[in-house]
Amino acid sequence: MHATRKLWTWLAVICVLSFAALGWVGREIYLEAPPIPLQVRTATGDILYTKEHVQHGQQAWLSAGGQQLGTVWGHGSYVAPDWSADWLHREALALQDIIAERDLGRPYAELDTGDRARVDVLVKQELRANTYDPKADALVLSPIRAEAVRRTARHFDDLFGDATALDNLREQYAMTPNALPVAADRKSLTGFFFWTSWAAAANRPGKEDLSYTSNWPHEPLVGNTPTAGAGMWSIASVILMIGAIAGMIFFHSMHKEEDDPVPPKNDPLFDLKPTASMKATRKYFFVVVALILAQIGMGIITAHYSVEGTSFFGLPLAQILPFTVSRTIHTQFAVLWIATAWLATGLYIAPAISGHEPKYQALGVNVLFYALLFIVAGSTLFGWLGTLQKQGTEFAFWIGNQGLEFTSMGRVWQILLFVGLLFWATLLGRGLWPALKKPSDSRGLIAMVFLAAVCIGGFYATSLTWGPRTHYSMVEYWRWWLVHLWVEGFFEVFATAVIALLFTRLGLIRAASANTAIVLETIVFLFGGILGTLHHLYFTGTPTSVIAIGSMFSALEVVPLSIIGVEAYRNYQRSQAAPWVQNYKWAILCFIAVGFWNTVGAGLLGFSINTPIALYYMQGMNMTAAHGHAALFGVYGMLGIGLMLFCLRGLSDRLAWSDAALRPMFWLLNLGLAMMVFISLVPAGIYQAWASITRGVWYARSAEVVHSSFMETMVWLRVPGDIVFTIGVLFLVLFMWRLVFQNRAARTQAAAALASAA
Repeated sequence: MHATRKLWTWLAVICVLSFAALGWVGREIYLEAPPIPLQVRTATGDILYTKEHVQHGQQAWLSAGGQQLGTVWGHGSYVAPDWSADWLHREALALQDIIAERDLGRPYAELDTGDRARVDVLVKQELRANTYDPKADALVLSPIRAEAVRRTARHFDDLFGDATALDNLREQYAMTPNALPVAADRKSLTGFFFWTSWAAAANRPGKEDLSYTSNWPHEPLVGNTPTAGAGMWSIASVILMIGAIAGMIFFHSMHKEEDDPVPPKNDPLFDLKPTASMKATRKYFFVVVALILAQIGMGIITAHYSVEGTSFFGLPLAQILPFTVSRTIHTQFAVLWIATAWLATGLYIAPAISGHEPKYQALGVNVLFYALLFIVAGSTLFGWLGTLQKQGTEFAFWIGNQGLEFTSMGRVWQILLFVGLLFWATLLGRGLWPALKKPSDSRGLIAMVFLAAVCIGGFYATSLTWGPRTHYSMVEYWRWWLVHLWVEGFFEVFATAVIALLFTRLGLIRAASANTAIVLETIVFLFGGILGTLHHLYFTGTPTSVIAIGSMFSALEVVPLSIIGVEAYRNYQRSQAAPWVQNYKWAILCFIAVGFWNTVGAGLLGFSINTPIALYYMQGMNMTAAHGHAALFGVYGMLGIGLMLFCLRGLSDRLAWSDAALRPMFWLLNLGLAMMVFISLVPAGIYQAWASITRGVWYARSAEVVHSSFMETMVWLRVPGDIVFTIGVLFLVLFMWRLVFQNRAARTQAAAALASAA
């Protein structure tokens, strides 16, 4: 107990210091973010844009799809371009022609090598010069730069309008005509795109060859190449990771794990009688499966848009289901079904662990279910209708689709979800309170479950931190608090503690050793995970300290994965510990699969893009998608399915349970995911990385590359994996279908037996 108290103290210290450091970095980002000038004007006083244009343009882009329609500074979807890189390249080309005509009287394409080199130097000097005047709060452009901006702006104004000359390009970007039908919105949009590209090329005050985005994107025309810091911190992070992994293995070998106890002869949960609130969680799991089906359907449509743009096998589906909507639902439902499975698991285990059913607990579980259903349906429907009807920026932010990846629902729905999560944490706390008050070997585990639940509820408040006019760098800072810390952080701690609790209840591990192990695992995970959040923010208008801190601590996130195979093997041994454990075989195998995908998806594929030098070339490419699919479904999805199966085992009649559909479900899901990632997404990501390194980010994200024969072949090669994966989900649906009717049959037989006995 003394050793465990020391670990809890260390955990508290690490959390306080890590969050203090993360808060300090946030302050530095706020202070050093690229300035938004009050005016963008020429020396003669012609105003191109105002601060209002840039701020409203940010909202206009987000309301038109935002991060579901291309990317800004590398964050978002991958079919349309990165608008910052695309603008920067087009403006550089425009400058080449303007300078060539002014100085040499001929278009740039007609110049010889020497003249081109001279023009290239002038273009670089023009775009890298920081002419922002902080005293006047104005960005003053030269006449030729202003003309290049006007020419570039016309392209984007036409693209987001309905100019017929760009119909083919719009189709390749999976855009519908008139994405922004109001001319004033398009004017503001071009101001926002200009500002993001200006920040990507202009030198920071007092610095040479260092832009506000640390020279991202790679663009040879303006001299945007990786900084020395990006290379040095990448090397340092790899060295740290190798040393820390060696230390972790050494520590693990020096501290031999205590052997698991002799398992009970019979299932300890066999006689567990589900309470009313436990039974009320059953419907949550059917919603989980429904959301999985919807997510897969939207994923298939979204992937197909990469080839046909706005059609689905010739059908003009984008007229009612545009790419921005299908991708929003695909990404949003992925988080929602996983979260629903975990929330329901918490509500199920609380009375099972404490042996106490609080008054009105079942009512609370039912109210929460319908509230969550209302939020999911309402946010999806209003986001969809708002996009189709182009309701504008205010509607998009408050009740429609905010356009931010993984947190797209409007602010009203976010507030309701925040209230719902706090209510869930309250319900969980009520159920666990008797066990928390009672001294026991497992009280530490129960406390960890409860604390993680409080953090899950509380940290969703980070989704409420930005407003319609918040600086884009700060929007990304807070968004990654939510996506990284909420989903990848506290949910993972919660799930790990829940699994340990379930294993202790089954008598497969000792409660005392599980207490120590969970606190130690949480320390190791959060030590790298909290500040590792910054690896998402290397190039989003942040100071160079973000590269240093983010690269080093994100390397430490990989360290716990070095011994995850040991844990997976131990779980496999536990599944063979006694004949009755086979009742939980497929749930335990899902936990083992989590270990595999943690190593492959989060470890191998995650670290392949985590170092600054790697991410510099691969941010916003398909390698990110490969990591995202393998980690999100492979780790969190399989964990959610495993927890769901464990709970359903206790909620179903023993005679109604059948593993027949679970075997193909498990293997097909994992095989299909592996095919999807390694046959399609990884090769596509490597090809785009090559294009980014050789010619620039603009080229890797251009229609020329995205719709090249190789990339479109990669999209079609997703089909076999998608089919295998979908069949696996259909076996899960079959399992749930049988469970319903076999449960009814079992109850009918039991009632008939009682009647005949009477």
